[in-house]
Amino acid sequence: MAEKRTEEFKREAVRIALTSGLPRRQVAADLGVGLSTLNKWIKAHGDAGTVPQKEAELVKEIERLRRELRLVTEERETLKNDPGPAPACAEQQQRW
Repeated sequence: MAEKRTEEFKREAVRIALTSGLPRRQVAADLGVGLSTLNKWIKAHGDAGTVPQKEAELVKEIERLRRELRLVTEERETLKNDPGPAPACAEQQQRW
């Protein structure tokens, strides 16, 4: 039979899912519950004010910074792998 979870556990699971920035699938696996179960809890408890406004703002800022970091990392990798123009001394060596 399925394990019964306390309301406190469910509220904490919803808070983690909404504020951690982790994929819900990972949060569900970490907590030992199914993804559909976690989604049901979020639907039931998510509107109950479980995430204070300040935390919600921080979550948005973290998500923005992660996107920015991902973009900068991709740009760095592109530049790192691009040999760029040949130096002037290399052009003269080719003429000899």
